[in-house]
Amino acid sequence: MKIAFFSTKTYDRTYFDQLIEQTSHTITYFEDLLTEKTATLVKGYDAVCVFVNNPVDRPLLEKISELGIEVVALRSAGFNHVDLEAAQDLGVKIFRVPAYSPEAVAEHTAALILTLNRKTHKAYNRVRENNFSLDGLAGFNLHQKTVGVIGTGTIGTAFCKIMTGFGCDVLAFDPNVNEEAEQIGVSYVDLDELFKKSDIVSLHCPLIPQTRHMINESSISKMKTGVMIINTSRGALIDTAAVINALKQKKIGFLGIDVYEQEENLFFEDLSEEVIQDDEITRLMAFPNALITGHQAFLTAEALREITKITLQNLTDYEEGKPVENEIKAG
Repeated sequence: MKIAFFSTKTYDRTYFDQLIEQTSHTITYFEDLLTEKTATLVKGYDAVCVFVNNPVDRPLLEKISELGIEVVALRSAGFNHVDLEAAQDLGVKIFRVPAYSPEAVAEHTAALILTLNRKTHKAYNRVRENNFSLDGLAGFNLHQKTVGVIGTGTIGTAFCKIMTGFGCDVLAFDPNVNEEAEQIGVSYVDLDELFKKSDIVSLHCPLIPQTRHMINESSISKMKTGVMIINTSRGALIDTAAVINALKQKKIGFLGIDVYEQEENLFFEDLSEEVIQDDEITRLMAFPNALITGHQAFLTAEALREITKITLQNLTDYEEGKPVENEIKAG
């Protein structure tokens, strides 16, 4: 298949170039997002490959379908950025990568917690300026703290394992109980109890209508004063305005996010010479107890290799007329 590859980064090229020669496919890389304006680039191709930061709505699907695109291959697990009903109406297949390296995201989550807690990012900057003072760098032991995990799929369960390794008491909420999580000592509770008892709340659930803005003024009010909130899942799980207000009031003691509601306008680009027009993220960056990374939790060699492998296998299976295990449909 001829693949038009959008939002290309150097790490994408590195891993896809390593495996593409083992397939019958060819790739043309484009640095731009796939939009209605850039859609003309897909003429003559069979499939497009996009990342999680690329909205794929009905008008875009209509345009690329008219230009002969049969498949949208997502190199991500999340698919809330795709209009699945429109794709189904137009006969465009949508494939994804459901699991590539749950440990990558889980370990980054732990890194955010440790950095916020022990202030290693601040210590690093101090030492580089020959400042070896320890004032203001006191943290707390993770041992025996209560960690609330919302969502115990593969990533959430991998994170639970890490936290139990630290000696934490891990509570979880998920409509589907994961036996593996239970076997390592995770206790399932309802959301209100999780919010009430947790010193750290970590989000590992998908973005669906029921979970959108689940961290909001009401849910925050149920949490401990000084709670740490971590989000490495989907940005819109958090009501950003409510979190900013809770940080100002010191209800939230620490915030670590690798995702953001409006990240498609910011993340994955070098904007160091630009004036950021998003007032909410600039406000978040001003808090000394907030730590933001730019959707890098997935970014390990193992994860990139698996993303590449599964993305290309999805396309190969389709080309050969085999059922594609990772196809997603509306409903």
